[in-house]
Amino acid sequence: MNAPVVLITGALTGIGRATALAFAKEGARIVVAGRRDEAGQNLVAELRRLDAEAEYVKADVRHEDDVRNLVDKTVARFGPLDVAVNAAGTEGKPGPVTEQTAESYAATFDNQRSRHTIEYEARTARDAS
Repeated sequence: MNAPVVLITGALTGIGRATALAFAKEGARIVVAGRRDEAGQNLVAELRRLDAEAEYVKADVRHEDDVRNLVDKTVARFGPLDVAVNAAGTEGKPGPVTEQTAESYAATFDNQRSRHTIEYEARTARDAS
């Protein structure tokens, strides 16, 4: 059986990073995504030291074109996705929702909407293969 293909957004820190390391230890083929190239390349190097096949794709999940490109590159490199983890997150401004600016509120929800785009793109890619 082939190793599972795992795509992780928000992989450069926190839960996303821990998830990438855990999948690497289990032998998964991993694509990590985030907005900071140096941190992304450093994480890929760390995952490869664990003998995982890993790639980094710069992506801002608030932008649908970035998400489509991310899924396309993942599928091109490793084949259809088995697992997609959306660990990308934006907290917005701490405090009651009634005190949020329109920009802060939109950024938080645009980030969460990316999950649906990832699911759709992954399903479309799987159906096409």
